[in-house]
Amino acid sequence: MKRIGVLTSGGDSPGMNAAIRAVVRAATAEGVSVLGFEDGFRGLLESRAVALDRSSVSDVLDRGGTFLGSGRSSDFRHGDGVRRALEICRDRQVEGLVVIGGDGSLRGAHELDSAGLPSVGIPATIDNDLTGTDYCIGFDTALNTIIFDVSKIRDTASAMDRIFVIEVMGRDSGMLALHAGLACGADALVIPEVPPALPELVCRISEAGRQKKMHFIVLVAEGAASAEEVGRRLHAETEQEVRVSVLGYIQRGGAPSALDRILASRLGARAVELLLRGARDLMAGVVGELVMDVGLEEATATRHEIDESVYRLVMTLSS
Repeated sequence: MKRIGVLTSGGDSPGMNAAIRAVVRAATAEGVSVLGFEDGFRGLLESRAVALDRSSVSDVLDRGGTFLGSGRSSDFRHGDGVRRALEICRDRQVEGLVVIGGDGSLRGAHELDSAGLPSVGIPATIDNDLTGTDYCIGFDTALNTIIFDVSKIRDTASAMDRIFVIEVMGRDSGMLALHAGLACGADALVIPEVPPALPELVCRISEAGRQKKMHFIVLVAEGAASAEEVGRRLHAETEQEVRVSVLGYIQRGGAPSALDRILASRLGARAVELLLRGARDLMAGVVGELVMDVGLEEATATRHEIDESVYRLVMTLSS
């Protein structure tokens, strides 16, 4: 290969810039030029691209977001969109593509590969819900952001003797809420993988009160329930003061953590290695300390399941 493309797609996550940097520098070290498509698949379909070299990525390692921009394109869900993307890559002499993003983005990479363009995916989503990798780029940074914010909320919760219901991201996965709950000592979790049981939650709050603990922290994954609704129902059942805090997009921003920078660098270099040796339709991931590869279709077919023992541990340690 003489030229490859790279794009970031879907929701941004801290560490995407570090992954782009690794792709560019690993490729140029092998004499391969790199085109960066702007604003994800939308930019690809509009043939908006910039040439990237070592100097282009010299100051992006510690920056959040993605300097290439990100976006989604409904046109890409149809055969015409895929054909258009292939034509543009041929015109631009792009022989392979690295797609950095979550499940929808990697499905797009799989479609392109199936249509004839060698494509490799890099998992980047704070939801950490892709199969075949222990961690996705951005998860660790988002987790640390949540822990930092929950610690502040706990200060006021304990000062005012209140129940706080805190909503974190996770449309279809409770990974963020689960790990944040363990790390910050949440008193209860509401996640998609475990059906919410209000009576049990009310019992836990009542038991905490009997033990003279007057404040209570509930973490809610956005896909499991509305934090506002959980808060209203808890107030009605317990007659205690309940406050709701939705952390929102702050979880997706900020400088990437050291772990995310390291992960992004390793996976970016691996993606280039895969393309240059003729491998395709793969996602570069990490299992334990090892960089491993899994088929794109397999990576996006099912959700990364939570470890139920971690959920039980959160409940045990909070009781």
